[in-house]
Amino acid sequence: MRIVVAEDSAILRQGLAELLGLRGHEVVAAVKNADDLRVAVREHAPDVSIVDIRMPPTHTDEGLRAAIELRAERPGCAILMFSQYVETTYAKELLAGEAGAVGYLLKDRVAEVSDFLTALERVAAGETVLDPEVVRQLFATTGRSGPLAELTPREREVLGMMAQGRSNSAIAAEAHLSAGSVEKYVTSIFGKLGLPPSEGHNRRVLAVLRYLDS
Repeated sequence: MRIVVAEDSAILRQGLAELLGLRGHEVVAAVKNADDLRVAVREHAPDVSIVDIRMPPTHTDEGLRAAIELRAERPGCAILMFSQYVETTYAKELLAGEAGAVGYLLKDRVAEVSDFLTALERVAAGETVLDPEVVRQLFATTGRSGPLAELTPREREVLGMMAQGRSNSAIAAEAHLSAGSVEKYVTSIFGKLGLPPSEGHNRRVLAVLRYLDS
């Protein structure tokens, strides 16, 4: 893959570039601020970008806002947010929509390099990948209004695991449910969120994004 890395920490920026290079990927640009990120993505059109949220000059949400801007320009532009923080306001805007190819991982919660690389490949392939803690905080800030209000507690639990990218079989194992029960819950979630079958969209991703967009 051709990758842009946007990280203000020189050590982490160089470490990511070297790691990705050793795994056979090409880091086409490694930048330290949001303005350079915009230039790099527009110039190189990478397969995926790894972006920190807090970057110069204010170290608040520059990286996240730049990611939203780039995805507005290029729907489907693959971006993996990689941060120590959950920024809920702009994160909902980043995740809202139907394009996919977006992820949000927390640096302190990535236990294995292989997990990070797998998430990166999934985002580049068009999937949505969210850390469970990101999902929890986004759900907490949205509250019980909107489409989620119609879901049962068990359906909310299943939806949360769907947001983490888990398959029905993985959900069944963790929630101690049969495969048939999980399928019924997923079907019910789709119905309550107004997501009919469609060949052009991934309903699992849309179910999560429809809630976050509420």
